[in-house]
Amino acid sequence: MLSRASISIEKGLSMSSRAESYRRLWDFAVPDSTIASQKWVLSAMQSLGPELITMLWRILGNEQDVCDCYQDTFLHLAHIETGQKKPSNIRAYVFRSASNTAISILRRKLIEQKNLCRIAENPKSQTPVGGELDSGSLQRQLRLNIAKLPEYLRDVVALHDLAEFPYSQVAKILKITQGAARVYRHKAVQLLAVWMKE
Repeated sequence: MLSRASISIEKGLSMSSRAESYRRLWDFAVPDSTIASQKWVLSAMQSLGPELITMLWRILGNEQDVCDCYQDTFLHLAHIETGQKKPSNIRAYVFRSASNTAISILRRKLIEQKNLCRIAENPKSQTPVGGELDSGSLQRQLRLNIAKLPEYLRDVVALHDLAEFPYSQVAKILKITQGAARVYRHKAVQLLAVWMKE
C-alpha cells in the first residue's frame, strides 16, 4: 500500500512532467511556424498568459468568454501588419488589447440581451420572485454597465478593479497620471452606482 506522501510525490511528478511536455511541445511549435517579427507575440503569450487569464476572468466571469477573448486577443496581435514595429511596452499593449476585446464581448452580450428583452412579452417575469437578490444577475448587470462606460473610464475600472493593478501600473499602461486614474475610477463608480439602481 502506498503512503500519502508517496502518492502526493507521484502526483507532483506527474503534473510537472505534463507541464514540461507541454512546454516542450510549445517550444517545438514556435520557431518554425512564426515570422521573426511576430515572435514577441508568442513570448508575450507565454509570459503574460496566467495574468491575462485572471484579468479576463474578472471582467467576463465566464470560461467560454475568457477563452474566446484570449484567443481573439492573440489573433489580433498576430495579425498586426508585418511592417509595423513591435510595441515599446508589450505588457501594456497586450493588456490594453485584451481589455478592449473583453469589453467588445460584453457590448455584444448587452445588445443580444436588449434584443431578447424586446422579443419577450413580459421582461419583468425574469426578475427573482419576492424581490430576492441574485448575485449572478447582479454580476451580469454590473459587467454590462461597465461595458457601457466611456472608454477612458472603462479602461481604468478594468485594469484597477478587475485586473487588480495598482494605480501606478494603471497610469503607466494608460499613459495618464495616477491622479487622473483615481478621478476616472471615482467617476466610473458614481456612474455605475446610478445605473445599477435603475
